[in-house]
Amino acid sequence: MLAAVVKVLASRRYPGPAFEELEDVEVGPLEPREDVDGLIVANEPVPLEMFPSLRIVANYGVGYDRIDVAACAAQGVVVTNTPGVLDAATADLAFALLLAVRRQIVAGDRFIRSDDWNGSWSESGLAEELSGSTLGIVGLGRIGSAVARRARGFDLRVLYTRRRPADSELGEYRELDALLTESDLVSIHAPLTAETEGLLDARRLALLRDGAVLVNTARGEIVDEPVLVAELVSGRISAGLDVFAHEPEVPSELLELPNVVLTPHIGSATRQTREAMTQLVVDNLLAVERGDPPLTPVTLAG
Repeated sequence: MLAAVVKVLASRRYPGPAFEELEDVEVGPLEPREDVDGLIVANEPVPLEMFPSLRIVANYGVGYDRIDVAACAAQGVVVTNTPGVLDAATADLAFALLLAVRRQIVAGDRFIRSDDWNGSWSESGLAEELSGSTLGIVGLGRIGSAVARRARGFDLRVLYTRRRPADSELGEYRELDALLTESDLVSIHAPLTAETEGLLDARRLALLRDGAVLVNTARGEIVDEPVLVAELVSGRISAGLDVFAHEPEVPSELLELPNVVLTPHIGSATRQTREAMTQLVVDNLLAVERGDPPLTPVTLAG
């Protein structure tokens, strides 16, 4: 049984009232501390050698690719994350990006702000409809499933691929290459792992049909970013990107492209979701403090 969490160090002040439920918490940088039993981080590398008393790393987020879970386990440190509570917000953003790109919402906004509009209804060009298109979902987990459910309201045909093939009423299973070839719209919802890093490489990006839309609200490293930039600069495809390979750096070529909508990694950035994430982080810490199993532990198998 894990020892009670006496002292918690948080890398920042996390939103919502649940943070106040922690009786002994400090907010500050991850510097050497012998008295810290629990850490709260937002997918940040954890220098285990700095915290000899560490018992739990409570990750604020679903993705934990920057945390060495194997090293933590080897030292008896449990790692938790916040699955489930951010599904709706991230799925909403994925659809917002699909709509923004397909219906040229940002381009239209820029056109009006440029003061070039003279009242004609088609000066900025005709957009493509979303309804009736084929949506390919890369990773039919919690968030991918939430996107698939939203797709029903837009009369989309849904294809999906996932690590472990399984029947789903949410869509038709395809191998990744076939999914990319058949889809008008592709939305990425896979975790970043050794297997998924660079998953959409030059060969696979070339499989996208002309005019396809790629949306990424997962991790930038899943896509070969230089190749994606080249495809977007060519104008062959369009994209809605919430994540990038070297955040906060964004390839400069993307900044002026009319066929790209960019957001600053805000998939979970709603008040309700961020507060729910804090609550789950705190609940995991308090469970370990009581000597109970954590609610949402991260396992080596993922």
